[in-house]
Amino acid sequence: MNNLLTDVAGVRVGHADDARIASGVTAVLFDAPAVAAMDVRGGGPGTREGALLDVANTVERIDGLALSGGSAFGLEAGGGVQAFLAAQGRGFRVREATIPIVPGAIVFDLLNGGDKAWGRFAPYRDLGFAAAEAATTRFALGSVGAGLGATTATFKGGIGSASAMTEGGITVAALAIVNAAGSANVGDGPWFWAAPFEVGSEFGGRGLPDAFTQDMLRMRLKGAPVVTAVENTTLAVVVTDADLTKLQAKRLAVIAHTGFARAIYPVHAPLDGDVVFAAATGQKSVDPLHGLTELGMVAANVVARAIARGVFEAAALPFAGQPPAWRDRFGH
Repeated sequence: MNNLLTDVAGVRVGHADDARIASGVTAVLFDAPAVAAMDVRGGGPGTREGALLDVANTVERIDGLALSGGSAFGLEAGGGVQAFLAAQGRGFRVREATIPIVPGAIVFDLLNGGDKAWGRFAPYRDLGFAAAEAATTRFALGSVGAGLGATTATFKGGIGSASAMTEGGITVAALAIVNAAGSANVGDGPWFWAAPFEVGSEFGGRGLPDAFTQDMLRMRLKGAPVVTAVENTTLAVVVTDADLTKLQAKRLAVIAHTGFARAIYPVHAPLDGDVVFAAATGQKSVDPLHGLTELGMVAANVVARAIARGVFEAAALPFAGQPPAWRDRFGH
């Protein structure tokens, strides 16, 4: 186990980004189509193929996911990932036609100091293709891909990942892009809200403070007091090797959102676009009640850990007025 989303066999992740615009794309590819669903809790989401993932709708399996910066401009990243998969002959067959199924979601990083004057067309389609082309089982965390331009209320955000195994031997893993309106840290200190779920010292091993003060518990929002000028989002992908139906994958996504509440304060705000995608590769059977409940519990834990790792591994952007990286303030 590498503590990555790709600890689930048959999953690959790739990044592509542009330092000048301080934004990028992360692609999640499945070697074989995976059953998938989505749950949205933020008040300002931006998604691609979201209706397709509704449990009432026909297509059950996806070929990949496109996660991008760029707000609504970034939704074009899915077309790039789709183009890569089409060249591989992947997709949903409708007689002679083959359509790669690539849902996606975006984070808002348009006000992070990068040069967004990209001309007539935004670069996200090309970045999506490059991210898919780069997909492998080992991938970087922190300020890369769709997490390059991510920030939080107190520290630089980024991409995190974590994995675990249920007592019955089912693997569940998460990848998170942390661009929250709130904070992953307690107050302005080194402690992560997700500390009770940390494994080893994967995000610094600082635990929680000995006591909580009122200042630690006050609301910190990115862009405050002009909060209406910014938008934010945390995206998470949860993948398991369990054999789930689309409805069960939806329930997994719902339970996994608990990890957001354990790791971000406050969360699911009107300015957040918080989304969880849940996918299952179908290798191992799971009890539909007790087993799915345990799977959701572990999924929430790995989501919380992935969010904390996204902040812990991030590097600050080289632009004035941007938040510091956690490591710049507190070391390793």
